[in-house]
Amino acid sequence: MPVTDDFCMLRRLIGRAGSLLAAALVSMTMAAPMASAATSDRATTPAVSAQLITAENGIAPGAGTVSAGLTLALGEGWKTYWRTPGEVGFPPRIDWAGSRNVAEVEFQWPAPERFTAFGIENYGYHDEVVFPLRIALEQPGQPAYLSASVTLLTCSNVCVPQDFSLSLDLPQGTSIDPDSAARIADYAGRVPVGAEAGQIQSATAHVDADATALTVTLRRASPFEAPDVFPELGESASLGTPDIRLGEDGDLLWARLPILSPPADPTAEISLTATDADGWAVTVTPDRVAAAPPPPYTEARTTAPLSSMVWIALTAFLGGVILNVMPCVLPVLSIKLSSAMKLEGAGHARVRWGFLASAAGVMAFMWGLAAVLFALRQAGVTVGWGLQFQNPVFLALMVAILAIFAANLAGAFEISLPPSLQTRLARAGGAGGHVGDFLTGAFAAVLATPCSAPFLGTAIAFALAGRGVDIALVFTFLGLGLAAPYLLVAVRPGLVRHLPRPGRWMIALRVMLGLLLAVTAAWLVWVLRGVAGTTTMLAVLGMTAGLVMLLSLSRLRGAVRAGLALPLVGIMLFGAGYLADTSTPRALSSQVTEWVRFDRAEIARRVSRGEVVFVDVTADWCLTCKANKALVLDREPVVSVLAAEGVTPMQADWTRPDPAISRYLESFDRYGIPFNAVYGPAAPDGIVLPELLTPDVVMAALDDAVGKERDIAGQR
Repeated sequence: MPVTDDFCMLRRLIGRAGSLLAAALVSMTMAAPMASAATSDRATTPAVSAQLITAENGIAPGAGTVSAGLTLALGEGWKTYWRTPGEVGFPPRIDWAGSRNVAEVEFQWPAPERFTAFGIENYGYHDEVVFPLRIALEQPGQPAYLSASVTLLTCSNVCVPQDFSLSLDLPQGTSIDPDSAARIADYAGRVPVGAEAGQIQSATAHVDADATALTVTLRRASPFEAPDVFPELGESASLGTPDIRLGEDGDLLWARLPILSPPADPTAEISLTATDADGWAVTVTPDRVAAAPPPPYTEARTTAPLSSMVWIALTAFLGGVILNVMPCVLPVLSIKLSSAMKLEGAGHARVRWGFLASAAGVMAFMWGLAAVLFALRQAGVTVGWGLQFQNPVFLALMVAILAIFAANLAGAFEISLPPSLQTRLARAGGAGGHVGDFLTGAFAAVLATPCSAPFLGTAIAFALAGRGVDIALVFTFLGLGLAAPYLLVAVRPGLVRHLPRPGRWMIALRVMLGLLLAVTAAWLVWVLRGVAGTTTMLAVLGMTAGLVMLLSLSRLRGAVRAGLALPLVGIMLFGAGYLADTSTPRALSSQVTEWVRFDRAEIARRVSRGEVVFVDVTADWCLTCKANKALVLDREPVVSVLAAEGVTPMQADWTRPDPAISRYLESFDRYGIPFNAVYGPAAPDGIVLPELLTPDVVMAALDDAVGKERDIAGQR
């Protein structure tokens, strides 16, 4: 509508006055009635100041619509959310009940900005935003009354819901408020247009089978400059930082985004909003494609400097050395002592070659594991340290091997090669003993992998996030560290002489070592129950017992026993995979601390309310996790603090594969457990704790997360 001459004269008068007093007088005497009709009173809190504005000061004869806007002036550091807020927040909502002569209100969304809250990517606004409103009148040309009950969420280090009411009278009239009209028009120009208006020629989207990544493409008639993308996958979905690349001389936009939390409905329609320079914004519905579109180019990985490579190699070596004294050391120590006992009294050459063979077994396993992890990562599979213990077939095999070793050490039976083969090996220089030493080292390395240690997390993260050569480097030096005791004895064979002389004590030691291996097998049976269910655990336990009994039948020839044992092992491994029940969620076991189940979004919600959240990622097969719990988390003073008001202990059980937990760990560049982090108002992105916990470390992190306002330790 045209601006009236009287209003234009008023604006020129105010502009020429140059005096705040004059402007105030003019506003009081002449403009106040118009201003009250064009804008509502302000609702103000420390986080936001809100107001309703309209372009029209009144309803013109025959007018069927009104251009209005909800203005939000956000305080420093405060943000509010877009229509798709992600896991943490919720978008602004308006209830128009109580309005008069209002048929319908269209709420328009200016293009959002990207920001991070509580470690999660979110879409929203900061500083100021105006939401354009297109109001349709029930009776065109008649006065209207706008009554808006507004609910929105504002977030800084905490999130504060805002509820306020705004009202605005619009009598009959033909004047326009140019300031309000300009502000509404400015933000209406930021509302994304459709595909045709945005010159979009094609748009595609692909979600991978495991719902871990979204890949999108946009092709338009003119080149992109500095684009950003804001996909909408559906309710409860959240996405990570996009990898955006341009191709075809800038006309093609390719982006890949990690899916941190999948949508509640995987079949929901995908919407894609993109922004670019000069306020360009478009919203399209992309076509779903069966395969992920390839990127326009491959980013070259930056080669780490030599000094960094040396430091990582040293870190991996130290991590391997420390693994020898971690909580999983007992079964490994049993195997090492058993191997050393056999070499008592042997010459230096025999000792040296035996321990070198054991070290070679360690290295062979580490290199094999590195190759498997690299291949899995290339195939897009989640990889990590110790993940083989989530596999029921692997666990069943380990239970059987440990049970056989334990029964052998206890004297139930002896495993020996056929006489003809023994003769051939003896003529070849005793290679049979070295084969046994080699397998001893490899098996020791296998049993060490459920453990994590200081330095190990850093090295593994560098390897699994880097190139193939990085994986090879880290696992080589990790193996050297784990094999260091073998290598030390190989260099100084005389160390074996310090063992006690052979005697009756060796029989008792064999039995004790057999018991240690039996305890380890029992632990793995318990782990198998958590991974695959009670039925699978009982089946494996029964077949393992049958296997040991079969091997203990001395009346049967060795070849016959082996011929019967191998099919039984095959049936057991097949049954472990076939009977595994992973569909039923594991219930949190009764523990000293009342843990709540892990929910990444719930972390943000609780922290936004001012709470502290302690996250413990654990698994039945993680012995270091069990040690942390027994020595620190389930003891005073930590256990009382975790039970304090305003503190939430949250447990992520990774005994079974869980993509949500894997993605959570990867967001910290971690690929193994234990993992602990503390969140709070003063640490919304989390404080990561070391692998080995101490009460002082945990208490300090809890106090740092809550900030200066409270002293958690003082609440005990």
